[in-house]
Amino acid sequence: MSFELHGFDLDAFVRDTLAEDLGEGLPGGGRDVTAESVIPADARFQGVMDSRDPIVVAGLPIAEAFFRALDPDMAVELLVDEGAEVEPGTDLMRLSGNARAMLTAERSALNTVQHLSGIATMVREYVTAMDNPDCTLLDTRKTIPGLRHLEKYAVRMGGGSNHRMGLWDAAMIKDNHILVAGNVGEAVRRARDAGVADIICEVDRIDQIEPALEAGATRLLLDNMAPDTLREAVALVDGRVPTEASGGINLQTIRAKAATGVDFVSVGRLTQSAPAADIGLDFTPV
Repeated sequence: MSFELHGFDLDAFVRDTLAEDLGEGLPGGGRDVTAESVIPADARFQGVMDSRDPIVVAGLPIAEAFFRALDPDMAVELLVDEGAEVEPGTDLMRLSGNARAMLTAERSALNTVQHLSGIATMVREYVTAMDNPDCTLLDTRKTIPGLRHLEKYAVRMGGGSNHRMGLWDAAMIKDNHILVAGNVGEAVRRARDAGVADIICEVDRIDQIEPALEAGATRLLLDNMAPDTLREAVALVDGRVPTEASGGINLQTIRAKAATGVDFVSVGRLTQSAPAADIGLDFTPV
């Protein structure tokens, strides 16, 4: 199955992940000593990956890439679509091929699907709790180094959307930038004068809104505001730019904050704190 993400090199990710597990470049490394010593080179396995919990699925094509990297002829059948919501006991993938290759790739494949499905599952919980088609759930840059593209992909599979991808695609002016610039308006002006097209400005007080807008902010991040304050802020902005609620938002508070009229709600824990999904992989000799 073809899998492409803009800015993400799947082949390099698979190669580097397997190299880490195999200890390539280390004394005695570069091999799976257990599989090589216990499993005959020509042995073949069949395998089934299945969910042990109710989950939203993400990452199966990446798991497939791990197995095919070690056995290009492996038969791989993906049984559910990415983003599918499945019940416990659902079969996700069937495999048939070289037993050593399966065992060597198993942990890398499972780790990836468990992590990404865990994110997608949490995102779906937040979308459901928000219960507001007029408000969009966003992730943040609180991602594991090296996994940002995959984690943000998992957010999309769960029904959320992506905030900026990094430091390069939008300016986000926060309290420390404002501290150095002197005030909200001056910080935004500097970004505008530098030719930045998208300028997100964090405000945590109502009196910062007009200076930010007058200076050229293109989105306001309303930080750590209670629902009543958010409503006041949204009314003051009056549709001039999109508004985003952020800070301390959880499953218990997201619905009330989304109902204030903000366009976006961003939640860092979607990628920062999502638990791994319980997914297993069972093999039988052929």
